Amino acid sequence: MTNEASLTPIPLPAEKLAQLQTVTDGLSTAQIAWISGYLWGRSSGADTTNQSLPTSPATEQPVEPTVITILSASQTGNARRVAEELRDDLLAAHLKVNLINTGDYKFKQIDREKIILMVTSTQGEGEPPEEAVAFYKFLFSKKAPKLTHTAFAVFGLGDITYEHFAQAGNDFDRRFEELGGERLLPRVDADVDYEEAAEAWRKEVTELLEKRVPSANSAQIAATAISPVDEVSSTPYDKESPLTATLSVNQKITGRHSDKDVRHIEIDLGDSGLHYKPGDALGVWYENDPALIRECLDLLGLSGEESIKVNDKILPLAQALQQSFELTVNNTRLVESYATLTQNKALEKIISDKAALQDYAQNTPIVDMIRQAGGKLTAEQFVSLLRPLTPRLYSIASSQAEVENEVHLTVGVVRYEIDGHKRAGGASSFLADRLAENGNLRVFVEHNDNFRLPDNPDAPVIMIGPGTGVAPFRAFMQQRDNDGAKGKNWLFFGNPHFIEDFLYQVEWQAYVKQGLLTHIDLAWSRDQAKKVYVQDKLREKAAEIWKWIKEDGAYLYVCGDATHMAKDVDKALIDIIRQEGGMDEEAADEFLTELRLERRYQRDVY
Repeated sequence: MTNEASLTPIPLPAEKLAQLQTVTDGLSTAQIAWISGYLWGRSSGADTTNQSLPTSPATEQPVEPTVITILSASQTGNARRVAEELRDDLLAAHLKVNLINTGDYKFKQIDREKIILMVTSTQGEGEPPEEAVAFYKFLFSKKAPKLTHTAFAVFGLGDITYEHFAQAGNDFDRRFEELGGERLLPRVDADVDYEEAAEAWRKEVTELLEKRVPSANSAQIAATAISPVDEVSSTPYDKESPLTATLSVNQKITGRHSDKDVRHIEIDLGDSGLHYKPGDALGVWYENDPALIRECLDLLGLSGEESIKVNDKILPLAQALQQSFELTVNNTRLVESYATLTQNKALEKIISDKAALQDYAQNTPIVDMIRQAGGKLTAEQFVSLLRPLTPRLYSIASSQAEVENEVHLTVGVVRYEIDGHKRAGGASSFLADRLAENGNLRVFVEHNDNFRLPDNPDAPVIMIGPGTGVAPFRAFMQQRDNDGAKGKNWLFFGNPHFIEDFLYQVEWQAYVKQGLLTHIDLAWSRDQAKKVYVQDKLREKAAEIWKWIKEDGAYLYVCGDATHMAKDVDKALIDIIRQEGGMDEEAADEFLTELRLERRYQRDVY
């Protein structure tokens, strides 16, 4: 039966209808909806002259504005800070924003994004931060979709002392473009003193998007879905406003004949109310060694009394060097600048060779470069070479369920010699040698939600932490003990010698006797002719590890050196999965990636 309504003549002349079809041809659904709302408003007598958002005549509600996705990929908290500040800037500009940790991002839907702003750090040898590894692998795989409808911008943080400076940001930026994305702005690479560059980038991004993206009204802003992001502040204490705490214990826990000097450090937080969780890190602000400062000044022909400006304050040079500038770690830019200022022929030859420059910067402290190359600088010239002093982060080795208003650290003191001159790490020697017991130090908590015990206390955990990488697992065990967790616990620990280097031996043995530590496997690399490492111990227990993972749902944790150990452990785990699970290399790697996504494979590597 014919519907009579369909026969109703169109109330437009043919030429007007043709014009309307021409106007609407090629428009998006949202644009057509806007025109529909505009015409409906005209028909009802509404004022449409200032209409800025598309509306639907059926719902009289604004069409949803574009959501700007900010991806935070952070290792030490700096990238998260920049991402959070960018979010606040965009919300203040009435733009709709979704800020999310890359580790929580459902990246298989990335081709649906209209705008991606990525803030990422770099770790190790140019690798992405731990929370972004799975996303990185996906983007560079054959499964990555085209991003022809996506615009992007990348802010990369790094450390110029490393050869592959800000490489992760470079990689993400390049890959977004390869997949067809539209670059909104050139990528920015920032060193450890990133704040000024970040502020300028945030301002440029915000101004660009204010012009490009329709603004949302207050109700829409309030409804913006802000996905969980690991907020970096420990109110009221943070990196910029640290807590003044007290050193209560400084105990060497390696033997007198050990090649390593490892300290167990206990810090009294008083009644500050500063809280942390197992897996978090403690940021420590330190001061440079006065003897090192004196040596640099003498070599440069400076007294230390010269006045310089630091953050709008006038300070004596020696005081500024002690409190405000990095003086122990060299970098390629510093070497290049020093060579230019001094016109030293030997350094000029080194900086002409990129590989030689990188090797020199990594292996020659600032003071020894000055000693070897000579040259006289003014106070202003010397300070202009130096980067600002930044805090060092240490994995927390205690649970507050056990130690309450204390925080414990396991600190490997950096000591070495250059041409017979004894050198030491800035922060580690500050804690071990220069800070007296009951002395004050400034600290803050750097939260790490990407390195957490399972929510289920019955879930088994496998902990792999050679050397000082064992620190967070001491915190894990204290927490599991206090929680009465029933899940099995397995520790893989390694160091050079059993007699000299078995960190926290008595505590581990007590946990074994108690039954809390189900297994402990130890790798002493120098106690026999053939070196044995934790990855070797993993392979020895392949069948049982696979059973824990596959049948028992175990969680895997790795802490320690990113350059060698973590890569070797990663390979050992893939070999175990391949061998015991009957998979090829690609399937085993994908299985491990799935464990990452399920938060069952977590790493805290540096």
